[in-house]
Amino acid sequence: MRGVKRFVAVMIAVLAALVVLAFVLENQQGVALSFLGWSTAQMPVAVFVVVALIVGMVIGPVLGMLVRSRRSKPRPATRL
Repeated sequence: MRGVKRFVAVMIAVLAALVVLAFVLENQQGVALSFLGWSTAQMPVAVFVVVALIVGMVIGPVLGMLVRSRRSKPRPATRL
């Protein structure tokens, strides 16, 4: 059973890598982003999307850990 789970996990990872590779290869046109007076150099669309994906994958678990740590702290008893 453990081998089947590992095989499925590897196949999902390979499929995800192939989807990302196809996306990068299909989005090679250059764009420059501009936001609040800041602008970036001209880069392929895929660079911006992959960077946004990585930032989201980092920020999500960090915020989850912060919320979990706040919930696990005992709250001081209030007097009435």
